[in-house]
Amino acid sequence: MYKRDISQYLQNIGPKYPVLTVIGPRQSGKSTLVRELFKDYRYISLETPDDRLLAQEDPRKFFERYSHKLIIDEVQRVPQLLSYIQTFVDEPGFSGQFVLTGSHQLLLMEKITQSLAGRTVIVKLLPFSSHELKQTGESEHVSLDEAMHTGGYPRIFDKHLPAQQWLAQYYQTYVERDVRELIQIEQLGRVNTN
Repeated sequence: MYKRDISQYLQNIGPKYPVLTVIGPRQSGKSTLVRELFKDYRYISLETPDDRLLAQEDPRKFFERYSHKLIIDEVQRVPQLLSYIQTFVDEPGFSGQFVLTGSHQLLLMEKITQSLAGRTVIVKLLPFSSHELKQTGESEHVSLDEAMHTGGYPRIFDKHLPAQQWLAQYYQTYVERDVRELIQIEQLGRVNTN
């Protein structure tokens, strides 16, 4: 794993709030970073069908099973968990117990501002900065123009993938999955308001 400039800040600020929320684009390194920084936390990905199903169908059982000191990755997949987290963190002396990550920034921010306002610190993680790119050792082989075209996504450098091919797949996946989900949610909202 490459060192991220924001690491020290996350380690310092995380324990001061009941919830640390890390948002950013898919594949920007959120999951890898929080797993590395919070090794004593249990990691749950809501991309995993069984965990997502349990969280959707029985949130109480989900939290009984996984308790506190928990990283919940892609929390926007089951937004109703935020209301449960709110009740946990409202207990006196409850700090630094949940780390949340999410890729759907618009959806997640709306839910967080409703449920966790004043209870979470929100940190945005972007792909590699030029400074971080230099630390990978790749910047000697990559011009600034090339770096701008890769978007700085860690996986390209970590796995030495062809940037144009990876980005084409990334954008296709984004459009086919994330934008479709956003459109469905918007259409669902229209149906419910009429």
